[in-house]
Amino acid sequence: MGSRRRLAHDRSDVDAALAVLAGHSSGTTGQGIPMKSACAVIVFAKAPVPGYAKTRLIPALGSAGAASLATRMLHETLTRAVEAVIGPVELCCTPDATDTTLIEAAQRYGATLTHQGEGDLGQRMHRALARCLQVANSAIVIGTDCPGLGVRELQVAARYLADHPAVFAPAADGGYVLVGMSSTLPSLFEDIAWSTEHVMAQTRRRLSGLGLIAAELPIMHDVDTPEDLVHVPKEWFI
Repeated sequence: MGSRRRLAHDRSDVDAALAVLAGHSSGTTGQGIPMKSACAVIVFAKAPVPGYAKTRLIPALGSAGAASLATRMLHETLTRAVEAVIGPVELCCTPDATDTTLIEAAQRYGATLTHQGEGDLGQRMHRALARCLQVANSAIVIGTDCPGLGVRELQVAARYLADHPAVFAPAADGGYVLVGMSSTLPSLFEDIAWSTEHVMAQTRRRLSGLGLIAAELPIMHDVDTPEDLVHVPKEWFI
């Protein structure tokens, strides 16, 4: 994509970003990034209902097992979002905001509960980001199906948004597991082949065409198919 796109694939880059992050956080014990530069964390989640959540895992886990794992991943993701202490946490759900598990999870973690609304994935993500950017300096959208996306990665992503318009965490399957923005960029979410192996490549081309400098975290694995279950910690199945 040329030299204009800032990449951060190497662990040394991540560690360097964390060092800077620590400097920004000094004197704010327990607060992480100062609130004046808060980065909202938006957790996209489906209601963990059997037959609705993680349906591609049903052949391996059954509908109840897939829903149970979805519930565990929801709680793990919200825990990390809160522990990152980079800004307010929002649980943005589908098909609506009436599922008991989602309501209780939002209350437990102090997250705002919102509804994703209508439209394709790109429209829903952009709408959520644009809403949060009205009250925060930057915002990140993550799903609940990436066990490798932890506190460190969220903090690094927030740090990159201090001097980049966008940050991504590419997925091994060609998509991405995290997208963050410091300003609204609707064209990055339009006419993308969502849920395919082309998502990240198309997004990179769009960034290049716009002449934008984006940051990337290391490639991670999400959990969509039975083959992906090797990336799930064994204790999450209990």
